[in-house]
Amino acid sequence: MNENQRFPWAGVALAVLTAVGMLFAGAGFWLTLVVLVLWVASLWLLIPREEAFTPKPDAMQFTRTEMRDLIEHSGLPILMLDGSRIAIANSAAREVLGRHVIGQDVRVALRHPAAVELLGRSQGGSATIQGLTGPRSIWQMNRQPLDNRYSLVELANRTAEADISRAHTDFVANASHELRTPLASIIGYIETLVEEGDDVDPAMAAKFHTTVLREAKRLQSLVDDLMSLSRIEAEKHDQPSDKLSFAPVVEQAARDGAGPNRTERLILDMPEKPVVIRGERQQLEQLVRNMVDNGLKYGSPETEVTVTLREDERGMAVLSVVDRGEGIAPEHIPHLTRRFYRTDPGRSRAAGGTGLGLAIVKHIVERHRGRLDITSKLGQGTTVTVRIPAVAEPPETLS
Repeated sequence: MNENQRFPWAGVALAVLTAVGMLFAGAGFWLTLVVLVLWVASLWLLIPREEAFTPKPDAMQFTRTEMRDLIEHSGLPILMLDGSRIAIANSAAREVLGRHVIGQDVRVALRHPAAVELLGRSQGGSATIQGLTGPRSIWQMNRQPLDNRYSLVELANRTAEADISRAHTDFVANASHELRTPLASIIGYIETLVEEGDDVDPAMAAKFHTTVLREAKRLQSLVDDLMSLSRIEAEKHDQPSDKLSFAPVVEQAARDGAGPNRTERLILDMPEKPVVIRGERQQLEQLVRNMVDNGLKYGSPETEVTVTLREDERGMAVLSVVDRGEGIAPEHIPHLTRRFYRTDPGRSRAAGGTGLGLAIVKHIVERHRGRLDITSKLGQGTTVTVRIPAVAEPPETLS
């Protein structure tokens, strides 16, 4: 019998005493036995069944210490409220809100109208809290009552999701704008040529054809860079495994990036010993081409661009591209690797830039588990440095 089922021994004893009394009073044996059986059976039927005593699964089956241990190591910030007071805050909640919130009124601790409104509901629910831990932070708050006194509050950080969504929206808007600009130029010039027909001036037609070709090439470069960036992002979690000597890759890609018309401005400073890294040749060539092209494009036309490769004492292959141009203002440097970011949009478009070069460089460096640094001084020039882990390998085994 379950411990929650208590047999009515007192009632049975009373029934037995009554039966004995009936026998002494002269009642028949069988009549007395029937009365006794019916009485005991009725008592048995009145015993509450086990399920009637099954405790409801509420939080108060746990002590406060047990509840604290239960939620302490949850990855989400969780608060246990005693009325409106914070009775327990797990480690994640203390990290977000501070240790001082324990014992505080939760409305004072959170200080947000949406949170206060949710806490006032009798049935619980969820709400979005903006600015809980910073001006741009976004949190999802869920409140679940446990009984008339206690409730749990769970906080889920949605800031990263919102940032990703915002970045995607900005990317689509910027890409649409960048694609629309050369298309509009191409369509405008072609429409003019069509309208003029045979009466078009040959000099004007030649000028228009040159402009259309330039804009078409710009559009092609933009599409190529977008596709390249997409491929690199898709592979960024897969670290390359091929070992290669970095110096020949840098030397060839730097000359390709300079092209025949700018080679005389290029200075290469390569190491005597091989610098070996794990990498994908095609992406590393693209990285070097983009860095050299940016240095030559935005440096002063009469100045040189120096490309240096060495291995430092920490076992890193260090590639630096130094130009001697106008330099970049400090407020622009943190944003240079953003897609389509330009310090001077007019100059960049005139030079044929797509605004994706450094974004591609950043993603290639990340895939190779490296680091990208950009330093600049106004009036002196800019240095772009890439550090990629080097490996020790005999040069004869390398491609």
